[in-house]
Amino acid sequence: MGGLCSVSISIENTISFCCNHAAKHASYACRLGKHLDVLETKMEELKALRNDVKRRVENAERQHMKRLDQVEWWLSRVEALEGEVEDLMKESVNEKKCPGCCYPKNCRASYKLGKKAAEMLKKVRRHRKKGQFERVAETLPPAPGDLKPCEHTVGMESMIATVWNCLSEEQAVIIGLYGMGGIGKTTLLTQINNMLLSLPSNVDFVIWAVASKDLKLEKIQDEIGEKLGYSDNRWRNKRIEQKAIDIYRVLSNRKFVLLLDDLWDRVDLTKIGVPIPDQQNNSKVVFTTRSKEVCGLMEAHKRFRVECLPPPFAWHLFQRKVGNDTLNLHPDIPKLAETVAKECAGLPLALITVGRAMACKKTPKEWIRAIEVLRKCASEFSGMGDKVFPLLKFSFDHLPNEKVRCCFLYCTLFPEDFVIHKTDLIDYWICEELLDEGNDRNGAQNQGYDIIGTLVYACLLEEEGDYVKMHDVIRDMSLWIANECKYFEERFLVQAGVRLVEAPGIKKWETVRRISLMANCVQSLMETPSCPNLLTLFLNENTLNTITNDFFQSMPNLRVLDLSSNSGISELPQGISKLVSLKYLNLSKTSIRQLPNELKSLEKLEYLNLEHTFALNTIPCQLISSFPFLQVLRMFGCGSSDLVVHGNLLSGGNECLVQELQCLKKLSMLSLTVKSASALEGFLSSHKFKSCARDLCLEFLSGSNVLNISCLADMKQLNMLEISDCNSLEELKHDWLQEPRKILTSIDFHSSMILKDRCFNNLQRVSVDNCIRLGDLTWLMLAPNLASLCVSRCSQIKEIISTAKCGRLAEVLLGSIKPFEKLEVLHLSYLPELKCIYQDPLPFLSLKKISIFGCPKLKKLPVNVQNAEGHGIAIYGWEFWWKELEWDDETTKNAFVPCFKSMPLNISLQ
Repeated sequence: MGGLCSVSISIENTISFCCNHAAKHASYACRLGKHLDVLETKMEELKALRNDVKRRVENAERQHMKRLDQVEWWLSRVEALEGEVEDLMKESVNEKKCPGCCYPKNCRASYKLGKKAAEMLKKVRRHRKKGQFERVAETLPPAPGDLKPCEHTVGMESMIATVWNCLSEEQAVIIGLYGMGGIGKTTLLTQINNMLLSLPSNVDFVIWAVASKDLKLEKIQDEIGEKLGYSDNRWRNKRIEQKAIDIYRVLSNRKFVLLLDDLWDRVDLTKIGVPIPDQQNNSKVVFTTRSKEVCGLMEAHKRFRVECLPPPFAWHLFQRKVGNDTLNLHPDIPKLAETVAKECAGLPLALITVGRAMACKKTPKEWIRAIEVLRKCASEFSGMGDKVFPLLKFSFDHLPNEKVRCCFLYCTLFPEDFVIHKTDLIDYWICEELLDEGNDRNGAQNQGYDIIGTLVYACLLEEEGDYVKMHDVIRDMSLWIANECKYFEERFLVQAGVRLVEAPGIKKWETVRRISLMANCVQSLMETPSCPNLLTLFLNENTLNTITNDFFQSMPNLRVLDLSSNSGISELPQGISKLVSLKYLNLSKTSIRQLPNELKSLEKLEYLNLEHTFALNTIPCQLISSFPFLQVLRMFGCGSSDLVVHGNLLSGGNECLVQELQCLKKLSMLSLTVKSASALEGFLSSHKFKSCARDLCLEFLSGSNVLNISCLADMKQLNMLEISDCNSLEELKHDWLQEPRKILTSIDFHSSMILKDRCFNNLQRVSVDNCIRLGDLTWLMLAPNLASLCVSRCSQIKEIISTAKCGRLAEVLLGSIKPFEKLEVLHLSYLPELKCIYQDPLPFLSLKKISIFGCPKLKKLPVNVQNAEGHGIAIYGWEFWWKELEWDDETTKNAFVPCFKSMPLNISLQ
C-alpha cells in the first residue's frame, strides 16, 4: 500500500505542474494583446528616460565634460531594445484571432509572440531601473592646448623653421620674437602653437596668453588657469598670490610651452606662478614684442627679428589679396599693381589692407590714382588711416616720453629709404633744442645715441651700422601723426624726394614749424614767405642756383638751415643775416666762392658745415671767431686758394685759419684741411684741437719729406685721415717703428696694454692719394679699428705693411694687435711698384669689398680659405690681373673664384 500511495502523490504533483505550465503558456497566447499594450507603454517611458539622459549628457559635453562609460553602454542598449520592440510590434499586427473567440487562429505563433513580449517587458523594466543615474559625465583633464585659426603664411616659412628648431635646443628656453607692428609676429606665434599641438611632442601644456599694452598679470593668470582647469568664478576671485601658487603647483611637475603674445614690458613669470624654464624642466617660453629692449628685460636666450617680406613674397601676398580676376582685367594692371605693392615696403599688414582695398579697382586709372595717394598722403588711402596707422601708432605712444617722440617725428623730414648718419641726426636734434643737456654737447650726444637706440629697439628705426633709416610705412604713419593728429600742435610740410621742380606756394609755409623739400629739383626761390613759427628748413640736395635776398626776411625763429649739396649755389643772399636764431647752417658741397661778412649776425650759431666747398676761396678774418657758441666746425676739403691774401683765412697754407680757430672756446668737434707744415705744427700744438679733431686732411705739405705720424695718436677722436698731393713726402714715421726695443725697455710689464692705448683706436677711414715718394704704410698696424683703406697714385709704394718694419713692431706689440681685423673696404689703384699688402694671410673678419686696379706687380692677396667662407667678399679688378694671381693651393683659388667681378679697363671703383 505504501508503494501505491507514493506513486499516487507523484502523479498528482506532475499533473498539477503540467496544468499550471499549460495555463501559463496558454496565457502567452490569450493575453498577447494586453502584454503588447503594456510593453508599448513601458517602452515609451523608457524612451522618455533615455531622452532625459541624453540631454544631460549633451549639456555636460558642452561644458567640456566626458560621458561615463556606463551611460554610453546604457544608451546603446536602450537603442537596441527600442529596435527589438518595434520589430515585435510589426510582427504582432499579422496575428489574427478566431471570430467570436478569445483564442488566436494560430496558437503556436501567438504563443511565441506572447512569450517574447513578456520577456521583452522584463528587459524594459530592468533597463528603466538601471537608467537612474546620479552622474552622467565627468570633468575632462585639460587639453594640452587649443588650435587657433590662422591664415596661410607667405614668406615666413624660414622663420617658422628657425624658431621650431630652436624649441628643440636645450640652451634656448626663453625665445623672443621682435619686430615692427603689422609684420606678422602673432601669425608666426600662432603657427608655432598649432605645430606644437599637431605634430608629435611630449609637451603637457601649450598655453597661449595675450599680454597687450595694458599689462595685467591677473588677466594672464586667468588665461593660463583656464588651460589648467581653473575656470570657475571661485578661482577667478582669488588673490594674485593664491593663483600663482595654484599655477605653480600644476606646472612645476609638467613640461609646458608658454606663448605670450604682444609684450610691451617685462612680465615677471614668478609673480604669475610660472616656473622659470630651464634645462631641467625642459619647458619653454616664446613671446612676441615690438621692442628689442623687452627681449633683454625678459632675459631671452634667443632673439629673432621678424623682418618685412622680401619683394617676391610681398608680391605673392599682394596678388592673393587682390585676386587674379582683378589683375587680369587689363594688361596694364599687373605692372601698376607691382608698383602699389612696392609702396607697402614688404609690411604684411599694409599689403593685406591695400590689397583688399584694390580688389575692386577695375581700371588702370584707378590704380594710378592709388599710387599717387600712397605717395602723397598715404593716410587718405582706404584702410591706412583707420586700420594700419592706428595699430602702428601704439609703438609711438609707448615711447618713454615726449622728447623721444619729438626726435622720432623729426626723422620724417627725410625722403623714403633715406639713410641718415647718426651723428648728423643728433646734430639736428641738438640745434633744435630737442635734447636737454644744455651746453654739454658730449652729454647731449650721449643722450642722442640713447634715443636712437630706443627708437631702434622699438622697431621704429632700422639700423645700418652708423646709419639709421625709417621704414616707408612707418614714415607715412609718422607724417600722419605730425599733421592729422597735430601732435604737439606741430605741422610739417614734407615733400622730400618727390621730384619737385618748384617749391610749394608760400601760403602753405605760413603755419608750419618744419619744412623739408630736400632731394628734389627746385632751381630757384624767388618769393618771400612769412614763416614766424618755422624752426627747420631742409633745402639740401636740390639744383638751387638762385635765392632771392629777401627769402629769409621773415623767419625769425629758424634754427636749422640745410643748403648742402646744391652745386648751383655760388653765393649766399645778404638776407641770411636776418636769421638771428639760427644755430645750424650746412653749406657743404655747394659752389659758394666766399662767406659774406653778414654771417657775423648769426651769433647763436653752434654748427657750421663747409666741407667739400672746393670753390670757396675767401673767408674774411674774424668771421669764424665771431661765433662764440660754435661747437661744431666742419671744414674738411674746404677752400681752393693757396695764395697769401691779406684778410682771407684761406690764404697760404691755412696758418691764419688755424690761429683764429684758437678763439673758439666751445669748439668740441672739428674737421679740417691743413695745407702746410707750419699750419700742421700750429694745429698739433693746441690741446683743444687734439681733443676735438674728428676728420683731418693733410694736403700739399710742401717741403716736408718726413712726417712723424705718431703725433696724431694723441687725437683720440680722430676718425678719418686723408693724406693727398704731398709730393715731397717720403716717409710716415712712427716712434715705435724706429726704436721698438728701446721703447719696450722703457715701460713696465703692462707694455702691451699701454701701447694699445697709444694706438689710433678711433681711426676708421684712411685715404692716401698722389704721394709719389711714399714707400709703405706700415703705421697702419697701429689702427686696429680701421674699416676703410684707399691708396691710389703712389708710384713708389712697394708694400702696404713693410715686412721688415712690421717684424720689429710685432716684437713690441707682442702679437696683441692684428692688422686689418675690422677692415671692410680695401681699394688699391695705380700703384705700379706694389708687390705685397702683407706677408701673411690676414683675418679679414669684416671684409666686404676689395678693388684693385693698376697694380701689375701685386701677384698675391693676403687671404686664405677662411676669408671666403660666409663673408660674401666681392673682389673687383681687371681680368688679366686676376688670371695672373698666385695662390697657395687650388682650394684657396677655387674658394675665391666666385668672388671676382671683372671690370672694364676704363673703370676703377672706389
